[in-house]
Formats: sequence, structure tokens, C-alpha cells
Amino acid sequence: MDPVSRAAVGAVAKGSTPGALGPAGFTSGGIKAGSTAAKMMSASAVAGRGGVGSGSLVSVCQSKGASGGSKRNK
Repeated sequence: MDPVSRAAVGAVAKGSTPGALGPAGFTSGGIKAGSTAAKMMSASAVAGRGGVGSGSLVSVCQSKGASGGSKRNK
């Protein structure tokens, strides 16, 4: 796992609003194309046979990113 993903996962696990989510691609405007978040979402969708599961790491990270934790990193 790359350092940006590791930081995002660690911050989410701690329950904080992580500054790492924006750089990873989880922004208030949605998942940024070509980002680590987009790769994570793609892998999650493939594993989920076309869908990203509610409560999955990707959905939790995007929820936190959309709630404003990464507004400055659009």
C-alpha cells in the first residue's frame, strides 16, 4: 500500500477527519479521477461485482471526504 493510502486508512481507523483523504482523491466534490481513491474504488467495485459496498473502506473514506474533511484538496 502506498504512503498516501496508508495515511488515509490509518486516519479513518482512528476516527479522525484526515487531511490525507484529499491528497488520496477523496474530495468534497467526489472521487478524483486517476487518484489512489479511484484505484481503490475500482478494485472495490470489481471485488463487489460492480458495486462498492456500504460500510467499505472506500465508502467510509468518501463519506468523510464529502463531509468537508478535504475541501481544500479538490
